[in-house]
Amino acid sequence: MKFYLLGYPVGHSVSPPMHNAAFNELGMSHEYSSLGVEPSKLAEIISTRIRADEFGGGSVTIPHKIEMLRLVDELDESAEMAGAVNTLQWKDGALTGDNTDATGGVRALIESYGDISQTNTVLLGAGGAANALAAQLKPRVKELTILNRTEEKARALAERIGTNFGSIIRDQALIESADIIVNATSVGMHPNVGESPIDKKYLHDGQMVFDIVYNPQKTQIMLDAEEAEGRSLGGLWMLVYQGVEAFEIWTGVRPSAQTMYDAAKMALLERH
Repeated sequence: MKFYLLGYPVGHSVSPPMHNAAFNELGMSHEYSSLGVEPSKLAEIISTRIRADEFGGGSVTIPHKIEMLRLVDELDESAEMAGAVNTLQWKDGALTGDNTDATGGVRALIESYGDISQTNTVLLGAGGAANALAAQLKPRVKELTILNRTEEKARALAERIGTNFGSIIRDQALIESADIIVNATSVGMHPNVGESPIDKKYLHDGQMVFDIVYNPQKTQIMLDAEEAEGRSLGGLWMLVYQGVEAFEIWTGVRPSAQTMYDAAKMALLERH
C-alpha cells in the first residue's frame, strides 16, 4: 500500500524515512512518500490520488490541516476537538480524518517538563497544530494564553476552547510570566533558521520553551531560551509520538518509537 505526506512544501520532512523504518522493521511491504500539493490543488489530489485502492493512509502538514476538515467523509473525535486533521485513514471506501498532533505534543512536553498542571502556558500560533495542542493543553494546565500574529484567529481559537488570547506583536510581555512557551508557528523553521516569533528579552531562567519545529533541531527561540538559562525542547519527539499514533491507526500495529526517532534523527543529520 501507498502512504503519503500531504503538504506544501514537503521537501524538508523526515516523515518518510521515519515511517519507512517502522514498516521495514515490522516486515510490512508498504511505501511512505512525500506528496507536495499546492493549496489550490488539494481537493483534486484528494479525489484522484488519495481515493484509490492502493492508498493505505496519510499524514497532513502545513498548510492543509484545517482545509482537510471539509475534504474527508468522516471526522474522528480527535480531529473535531482539534479543529484540524493531521492523519488520514482509508477504510471501507471512506476517508476519515484524525488528529494525533496533540497526543504526540503533550506526551513529549510532559516527559520533558514533568507535571504541567500548575503551569501558566503561552501558546504561539493559531493554525492546525496550535488548534490541536490548545484543545489538549487547556484542561491540563493552570492557565493557557494563545498569542498569534493575526489576533482574530487567536480570538476564534480561544473562544472555541474557553481560554485567553492576544497578539504576538502587541502582547509579548505576557511571555515573561509564563512557565512554558509553546511555539506552534513555523517561524524559525528551515530555511529561516535565524528567526524567532518573540523578543528574547522576555525569556528567563526557570522557563521551558517547546518548539514543535524539528528542522533545525535547535531553533532560534530555543537557543534564546538556553541563553537565558531556561530549558528547551525541540519538535522531533512530538513528530515521532504523533507518528506512532498515526501508524497504529493505519495498521493496527504499534511501532517502536525509538526506531522512528533514530531514523528521523539520522535523516536530519544527513541533510546538514
